[in-house]
Amino acid sequence: MTELRAAVAARRSYSRVTTEAPGHDELLALVSAAGRIADHSALQPWRIIELRGNARVRLGEAFVEASGETSQSAAKLAAKPQRAPLLLAIVAARRPSEKVPKWEQDAVAAGVAHMLSLLLDDAGWGVMWRTGNLTRAKAVNRMHGVAKHERLLGWLYVGGVPAGNRSGPRKPVDAERFLSTIE
Repeated sequence: MTELRAAVAARRSYSRVTTEAPGHDELLALVSAAGRIADHSALQPWRIIELRGNARVRLGEAFVEASGETSQSAAKLAAKPQRAPLLLAIVAARRPSEKVPKWEQDAVAAGVAHMLSLLLDDAGWGVMWRTGNLTRAKAVNRMHGVAKHERLLGWLYVGGVPAGNRSGPRKPVDAERFLSTIE
């Protein structure tokens, strides 16, 4: 098995991470590599927003505003962005194109997000991609500065891997279940 295949096969999501996170310069190198994803017409229909510190607090406030919650559940909702020291918002930045439909541009942005999560994992960081209804909420989109032609796809929550939590066998995917042949 190649090193790449072994790394991909061992990839896992980390719902709990430590307070360490990659720095901006490390992110630049990883985003540059992730941007090499297959991209019909080379539109680069994506962007990534780095959220640290107070930006995560403001995101929690936008979550609460979007939900209309005012009780204890609002406090839990506001705390969600605090689960990791770094959040990377993934935005599909759709470009005008006669050849490339919007769904395909969204797929490119999702591909960049997934590739970035693999690269972060390979660099030793814990990553979890979180999505949900809040990605479409006006307050959340406003907080991120999402333009009319863009779609917020979700966030990569990034931090250090807790001690003793890096390894462990993963159940293999039953490829026969998902791969078919047409002759």
